[in-house]
Amino acid sequence: MTTLRLPYIQRFKDRHGKVRYYFRKKGQKRMALPDLRDPGFIAAYQAAVAGAESRGLDAAQVTPTGSLRDVIESWYATAHFKTLEESTKAVYRRLLERMRGADYAANPVLLMESRHVRMIMSRYNESPTTANRMLRLLSMLMEHAIHMGWAESNPTAGVPRMKIKSDGIHSWTDDEIARYEVRWPSGTRERLALALLLYTGQRRSDVVKMGPSSVSANGIHLRQQKTGTELVIPIHEQLRIELDQWQPNGAGTFLATERGRPMSVNNFYNQFIDWCRDAGLPPGCSPHGLRKAAARRLAEAGCTTHQIAAITGHRSLSEVARYTRAAEQMELARSAMSRLRPNVKPVPEGVKPAEKLAEDSDF
Repeated sequence: MTTLRLPYIQRFKDRHGKVRYYFRKKGQKRMALPDLRDPGFIAAYQAAVAGAESRGLDAAQVTPTGSLRDVIESWYATAHFKTLEESTKAVYRRLLERMRGADYAANPVLLMESRHVRMIMSRYNESPTTANRMLRLLSMLMEHAIHMGWAESNPTAGVPRMKIKSDGIHSWTDDEIARYEVRWPSGTRERLALALLLYTGQRRSDVVKMGPSSVSANGIHLRQQKTGTELVIPIHEQLRIELDQWQPNGAGTFLATERGRPMSVNNFYNQFIDWCRDAGLPPGCSPHGLRKAAARRLAEAGCTTHQIAAITGHRSLSEVARYTRAAEQMELARSAMSRLRPNVKPVPEGVKPAEKLAEDSDF
């Protein structure tokens, strides 16, 4: 049985063998609490804590051990969290701090049920993506709580993700790519940025790190920042044209700031959005949209899901399969229509459709 440890809680058995709970802060009157499994326990405990706070007790002292807030603080110290990429940690911490500051974060995770998880997610109905991220984080937190002995089961199990109506990040069309290339001719930094994104199929976090040291006779070598996957990407002839025109900038990377320093991920994103705007492209065009366009083009060229994943580095083939299915549908549709056209006989001029049908009839 998991032991729930809460500050200022006294637990003992009375002469009848019944376990009783009290809230007791030194120098203050003892307050009786309901049974731990009583639905009113948390409300009573929080009321006692609030009373203690109003009498000058430091807020940090009343963060209950085994509460969701405490689990979050504990998880920050784990190797799992510490070894995450800085960009991932920043995203997680932003969401976790929002969670940690919520009213429900003071509740013991031992008592958390799936209905509580759904309640937390419901607070983000306007942003299903955020709700789903919260669900994933809660799942990791509860696994940590189980490891720490603060919970017996993971209440996120079986809780469905929210459906997202959006198709996600916009995938660039060939027309949008052409418009960008017209605005930014070959040999410019802006054109090189497009070529690196489109002809390697990588995320911006990996593109900003690419430089002369990444290139060998076999292609561009990289270790993906997000997944740690090591890849060697053969250099496409269009990318080769841009790389051959590149001039050293002192940064050690292909893309650099005006001061000759490597671009940060955020700086590159903002710059690229400005370049897209200057090219007259719609707001949805982004660096990640070129990664999707790269996968689409590979699919349209007849590549299999495994071949596409060998370029993009996707670990799951489900996302890649979306591109191959779309390409296969278009190819099958073209093939079907080409079979139909030779067999369609045009109606001669001056002949009414009904008369033509009568001529072709076997009756």
